Amino acid sequence: MGRAIADVLFGDFNPCGKLPFTYPRHTNDLVCYDHKPIEIDDPNKLNPLYGFGHGLSYTQFEYENLILAKENVEQGQPLDISVTVKNSGAMAGKEIVELYLSDMVRSISPPVKQLKRFTGVYLKPGEHQTVHFTLYDDDLAFYNRENQRVVEPGLFKVRIGAL
Repeated sequence: MGRAIADVLFGDFNPCGKLPFTYPRHTNDLVCYDHKPIEIDDPNKLNPLYGFGHGLSYTQFEYENLILAKENVEQGQPLDISVTVKNSGAMAGKEIVELYLSDMVRSISPPVKQLKRFTGVYLKPGEHQTVHFTLYDDDLAFYNRENQRVVEPGLFKVRIGAL
């Protein structure tokens, strides 16, 4: 175990990991990444010390060419999404590619954003790979005021990458 820790500390091994929670700046600032839109007296409360999905690496990754297969999707049709991830650093590494969805119009207040998909890609320096995701009706569904799971037509924002 000592060798593994030394390899990470001296940069001989590039670890990969993302936080599965938000680490607040102050104890009273606990806010989940998928919180509802809120008005607060201090905007710093929404500025955590380490946010959901935060992670460090000995290399850098760039995201390019986000492509939605369709701009308008009918209910019951899947939506294919792709993005190219490039290792622009000097060391090989694994990047966790995260897809977030925001519902901009809903009959009840939606979360600001929700993680819908993620996958890991291992890339050598200078290497790039196209990552594909597919969203389905269930990814857009929510429970309405009558506690029924529904999909409403609307406007959605797709974001890919680290938060």
